[in-house]
Amino acid sequence: MLQADPRPSPQTPAERLGRPVEPSTSPIHPVSLVLRFVVVAAVMIPVSVAYWIFALLMLPFRSVRINAGNLYGKIIGRTVQVMIGIVPEIHHFERMEESRPAIYLMNHNATIDMWVGMWLCPFGGCGMAKKEIVRVPIFGQAYWLSGHLLLDRGDKDKAIASMKKVEDVVRKHRLSMWIWPEGTRSRSGRLKRFKKGFVHLAVATGLPIVPCVTHNAYKYWPGGGFTVRPGRLQMEILPAISTEGWTSETVDAHVDEVMAAFTAALGENQHEEPEAD
Repeated sequence: MLQADPRPSPQTPAERLGRPVEPSTSPIHPVSLVLRFVVVAAVMIPVSVAYWIFALLMLPFRSVRINAGNLYGKIIGRTVQVMIGIVPEIHHFERMEESRPAIYLMNHNATIDMWVGMWLCPFGGCGMAKKEIVRVPIFGQAYWLSGHLLLDRGDKDKAIASMKKVEDVVRKHRLSMWIWPEGTRSRSGRLKRFKKGFVHLAVATGLPIVPCVTHNAYKYWPGGGFTVRPGRLQMEILPAISTEGWTSETVDAHVDEVMAAFTAALGENQHEEPEAD
């Protein structure tokens, strides 16, 4: 694979995409929002139960469960998007398919991110989440049964062992990976420093990096609250970044390279928070 230049042209995102990159609507009324969540639950509960039963029957077949989990994610993720009224508009979607399997990275600054990632993750793509996700009612149990990957970040030795297991599963099943490299959601909307795990995974598997950039998602549905502004969420799939020649000795440089691609695509209001002097 040729090394692609992941940097967009030096325009603002709105100018480059020809679309507004912020919501222009008022927040959804609380009563309407509650009713929308009721509809989401009415879809999620029976679909999840059906998925649990299927996944239990398919326990010996991890690849089948992972692909079924992708279908589950597309149904539930799209349901949430439509009912909440935040529907992504994907620019250069073809880049999702050009480099499969790949490691897909998405910036994380809003509640809607999880539902978008579930829907956008391709078949044969595996999510990676903290082990605490299994405590989330309904969805957490579905994730656990799906065969998608869990990380234990509470203990360094366990975290290293978890990452080694991830590498083995990805190679064995020829999987793609979907990762939020900041680790936790940004409260300010700005990029947080990326964790290094995706680089170690790329070095171990040789998979390319495909940056998936969301613009101002935190203005549509901020984390930790229920203020939701519907609208078209603008997303860009950037050119794949080849990981050929990456090594564990140059991890920081590779983190910087990928963060630079995100920074070049995002507006200044979402650039990494400057470090305090």
